[in-house]
Formats: sequence, structure tokens, C-alpha cells
Amino acid sequence: MKPGIVTDSTCDLPVQLIELHQLEVIPSILVIDGKEYADGTGISRQEFYARLPEFKNPPTTAAPSIGEFGARYDRLLEQGCGHVISIHAAEALTAIGAAARQAAADFDSRVTVVDSQSLSLGLGFQVLAAAEAAESGLEAALEAIESTRRRLHVFAVLDTLRYARRSGRIPAALTIFGGLLNVKPMIELSDGDVKSIGALRTTGKANERMAAFFHSGGPFERLAILHTGAEARAREFLARIMRESSRLLPRDILMVNVTPVIGAHVGPNGLGFAAVRA
Repeated sequence: MKPGIVTDSTCDLPVQLIELHQLEVIPSILVIDGKEYADGTGISRQEFYARLPEFKNPPTTAAPSIGEFGARYDRLLEQGCGHVISIHAAEALTAIGAAARQAAADFDSRVTVVDSQSLSLGLGFQVLAAAEAAESGLEAALEAIESTRRRLHVFAVLDTLRYARRSGRIPAALTIFGGLLNVKPMIELSDGDVKSIGALRTTGKANERMAAFFHSGGPFERLAILHTGAEARAREFLARIMRESSRLLPRDILMVNVTPVIGAHVGPNGLGFAAVRA
């Protein structure tokens, strides 16, 4: 029997893919000056990144309620799903998975909660793999998640450390840069851990290094170019890798302005990619 699939809005999947695969996506919470917004409502991604440098108080984020997870599980099981796979953002970085696990405890063994150990399309690509394999049953879907995670690469370069410091969630990997707010740290997200892989002084150098990491990893069966309010930079990066390494690229490439629930902690003008090796 086909399992139902639940995820959270940090997966960054486009609406058309969510609808195509009938995914249940629970919005995380964005808090701006004391006002809560369900991710995706009340403020657009473009507006958020344009206003982010001007906010007097740093935006904060929160996990969805335990009750929201329970309601989604109930809905899918009542619709006839024999099992629910609930796959979420890296538990080492967010409380979303913990809320899902607490809700799942009320459903005996009918809900399996999976830690994607990733964010944005690093999570989203695992969700897609599960959805595509779900017709073959629960075990096939779980195996597809694991296979995707083993082949996943998620890299990013932040424009500044300022927002990570303001959010209070600066990973230990970035403390090596001390008070150097204006360096552009490069990070890899792997196994739920944020790893520092260097720092550059200019955007141009950062783009070059990002392209080098990309070229060394392919070919890829899935690819998303990620940015935080920096679409022009992201499109320039995509054009560059298409010129230099078209043989590494899959047919369909996503261009994603990362959810503010993530962007609140990393700041605007960031660039990255999530890719699954072929």
C-alpha cells in the first residue's frame, strides 16, 4: 500500500511538485517583530530579503506545533494510507523533527519519522525520491530516501556572518572566523553537520570556488541552484556551469529562492546548490 508523505516547508519544493506528488507540507513559523507568519504567507520571499537588512529586531523562527503534525498524520491515515513517512529538516539544526517525533508517538508504528540531515532541496530531493518510489511501498520509499542522502551534495557561500551571529545559531564550524563579519564563508551541509570549507574576501572569488566544488562532484541526476534574494547571481552561476560543465547537468534544474525560515539565519545575497550524484 502506498504510504503518505509529510514534510515541512524548509524542503523548498515548488508548488507544482508538491501538488503532483500529493505531499503534505507543514509550514514552519517565521517571527518578525513579534508577529508570527506561517511560512509562505503574509510576506513574500522577495520582500523578506529586501527588508531583512532593515529589520530592527532579528527575525526568529519556530517549529510547527505537535498538533499540526498529528492532524496531518490523521488525515492521511483516514484517507487510506497504510503508513506515513514524515521526513524533515536536519534535527541537529532545528526542532522540527522533534515535534514530528512527539506527534508520531501517538500513532503506534504507523508513522515513521526520518531525519533528512539536510535543509532546503537537500531535504526536498529526499522527499521527491520517496514520493516517486512510494507506489512500490514503504520499504522502497525508505530505501529511496537513503540512496538519495548518500549521494547528496549541499554547498553554500554566505555573503556575511552578520545574520548567523544575530540569530544566535552560528554553527561551531563558523566560529573560526571570529569577528570577521565581512568574509564570505563557504559551507557544506553533510550528515546534519555544517562544515566550514573556507572563506573568501570577494563575491567573484566565492563564485569561482563554488563552481569548482560543483565541477568536482558530478554528473548529477538532480540539481537545484539556491539563493537568498540573489536571483541575478544565481542565474549567472547557472549560466557559468552550463557553459563549463553541461555534461554534468540533469535535464531539469530548479532555481530556488530559499525560504525565509532558513534565510533568517544566513542572510541575503547567499548562493548555493543542492545536487544528487547520478
